[in-house]
Amino acid sequence: MQCSESLPGILAEIVNKKRGEIPALRSRASALEGELANSPEIRDFLSAISSDEHVALIAECKRQSPGAGLIRPDIEVGPLSVSYERGGAAALSILTDTPYFGGALADLRAAREASSLPILRKDFMLDPLQILEARVAGADAVLLIVRILKDEVLKKLMNEAEALEMAALVEVHNGLELRRALEVGAKVIGINNRDLATFMTDLDTTIRLLEGVPKGTIVVSESGIYEPQDVDRLGAVGVNAVLVGESLLRSPDPGMAAQGLAQIPRMERSYG
Repeated sequence: MQCSESLPGILAEIVNKKRGEIPALRSRASALEGELANSPEIRDFLSAISSDEHVALIAECKRQSPGAGLIRPDIEVGPLSVSYERGGAAALSILTDTPYFGGALADLRAAREASSLPILRKDFMLDPLQILEARVAGADAVLLIVRILKDEVLKKLMNEAEALEMAALVEVHNGLELRRALEVGAKVIGINNRDLATFMTDLDTTIRLLEGVPKGTIVVSESGIYEPQDVDRLGAVGVNAVLVGESLLRSPDPGMAAQGLAQIPRMERSYG
């Protein structure tokens, strides 16, 4: 993984905390491998987020974040997942980090039981065992953050996801990270519009980086998406999907808010 000293403050803190959880996970490796045979059947995350006609909505469940503080601390994940599905979401993103986001793997399991949508486990993945853990809990995809991973580790985690028939959403924020993701073979690129050093968001980040994404690669725009006009703007340049959390969760009715962002038309992306 990347040296944490080179990461912005809060991200370094989170990565160090996550690294400290790995030894306990390794002690459960044999048990996780034994549970794999009974894991839930994989749902097709890639197909769910790659409609030719519409921008797919990945609706997120999280209680808090370091940048926003408390967002919706009283989430009941099962009912929320149902409301997202009824609102037209194509997939779910479930935060499973506890110290900083208030989540847990139990949330992922609750979403899996309540909804038929594919589920992304959103966490700070540093070790293949976290991906195995996600698979056993019912995740269909995992988030891999380029900024916190060396290339060889990123590739190893992508290979583990593929071996478990899961999708990997590989998150980038700038051109260098995008090049690194593509060089190791990422097929789904998440472009984070939030600068993790400043927590500022800018949708132009997606639009700038899109020019460097080759044909056939699925693009997900993340963060800073609040209104249908934001999704319209991204759909007009060919973004496949948007991942939205805070704006939905701060709404009095997250399912109704999801309905306003789902099924927005998408234009075919131009290249070069």
